[in-house]
Amino acid sequence: MTALSPEQTIAVIGAGAMGAGVAQVAANAGHPVKLYDQAEGAAERAIERIARGLDRLVERGRISAEEQAALVSRIQPVDTLEEIGDAALVIEAIVEDLSIKQQLFRQLEGLCPEAILASNTSSLSITAIGSALQRPERLIGMHFFNPAPIMKLVEIIRGLASDPALAQTLFDTAQAWGKLAVHARSTPGFIVNRVARPYYAEALRLLQEGAADVPTLDALYREAGGFRMGPFELMDLIGQDVNYAVTASVHQAYYGDPRFTPSLIQKELVDAGWLGRKSGRGFYDYHEGAERPEPVTAELAEPPAEVSLIAPPPLLQPLRSLLEQAGIAHSAAEGEECSLISDAFTLCLTDGRMATLRAREDNLKNLVLFDLALDYEGCERIALCAAEQSAPEALRQASGLFQAMGKSVSLIEDVAGMVVMRTVCMLANEGADAVNQQVCDAAAVDTAMQAGVNYPKGPLAWADAIGLPRVLEVLDHLQHNYGEDRYRPSPLLLKHAAAGRSCHEPS
Repeated sequence: MTALSPEQTIAVIGAGAMGAGVAQVAANAGHPVKLYDQAEGAAERAIERIARGLDRLVERGRISAEEQAALVSRIQPVDTLEEIGDAALVIEAIVEDLSIKQQLFRQLEGLCPEAILASNTSSLSITAIGSALQRPERLIGMHFFNPAPIMKLVEIIRGLASDPALAQTLFDTAQAWGKLAVHARSTPGFIVNRVARPYYAEALRLLQEGAADVPTLDALYREAGGFRMGPFELMDLIGQDVNYAVTASVHQAYYGDPRFTPSLIQKELVDAGWLGRKSGRGFYDYHEGAERPEPVTAELAEPPAEVSLIAPPPLLQPLRSLLEQAGIAHSAAEGEECSLISDAFTLCLTDGRMATLRAREDNLKNLVLFDLALDYEGCERIALCAAEQSAPEALRQASGLFQAMGKSVSLIEDVAGMVVMRTVCMLANEGADAVNQQVCDAAAVDTAMQAGVNYPKGPLAWADAIGLPRVLEVLDHLQHNYGEDRYRPSPLLLKHAAAGRSCHEPS
């Protein structure tokens, strides 16, 4: 089968923000859409909201008034489920409750005997929902992301009994609607809600260990890592209760796997009712007049007069270019490790060990570590930490070096793996495990995380750029540092690194 024809009717059950958004997407693609909600008048109000939202696009010249009117006219509110019997596809977007969804789909199965049935669930098992049906092969997960008209990703989820041909039809249909679709197997969290867990978990652990305060950590994720939002401001946007519930659900579904252990810090916020933007208070204060706290930035310091740069090829050129732009005398040579050495310091890229431990184990004097950045030439901020054995002047001159290269510097406590490096390695590890457990393929991981949560780079593509041996080194050091199974490396990373393959090359 191919994509559904625009002449075929799409029915959407549930007229909340997500259901209305899905209805708008389908109508925008030319389909007649029937929108149903059990609350009286809810479908009509949703269509009015869609029209008001489109007013802004008309004002900006993105669409014409005629196009707006045509789109809205294609969405028809219906009062009963019996009115959607002619639909080729029924998309459910109601409350996240297994028994309620099962009850709805049992009704739909009889009312729409030829339709493809799709659930927009973000967390429930498609297999479990389908178990209540006489023909569970008709049920597919079609997970849109909020707001559906804007967010590009759609996860197409196959339950145990789902018909692969119907899944492909929905994949093709989503693509025809202008979305980026990915296939996934029905497992807890699917792709995005599973692979994204370390973004929150590592930030929360760093906060718990006093690595830096919330605004500084958020700034490092944005200005060094290139993420659209820092994890703490993102959790406030999502809602602390929602984000915590997803983590707890995934943790429980994977039988207590420590990779998904919820944070006590986040639980305390939920218990206090500090749920983020919607409650006026979360990690940040959103009440009127509240000032946004600034990240902690190191005072300006003098750089060293001269440094020696040793780095692998991917890092050698950008760091050398920065030194040249800063007018700092330097020599440069290729090597496996990345370090900048002066009379005052030895400055190294983190390998996952604490600086204090690395200085002792490798007999390095005045050791200072710097964190991973998405793009060293383009990034605005960098994190540094020093070994406790190092002289204060080493950290000052190391800060001065990066400041001379145009970076804001945040000095953090000496924690294993620093901020961006440990988080990216854990994201890559979780993505690799999803591939290893046949949830999806490597391309789907990267597409999902970039299109679904706006990551600056797919986690597996980022791992390939860092180098799988370095990613495994960081994970090994994190596991040794904490003594926890949470940081165990994925078998897929181990296998591909041993074979000299990238994450995207088939085994």
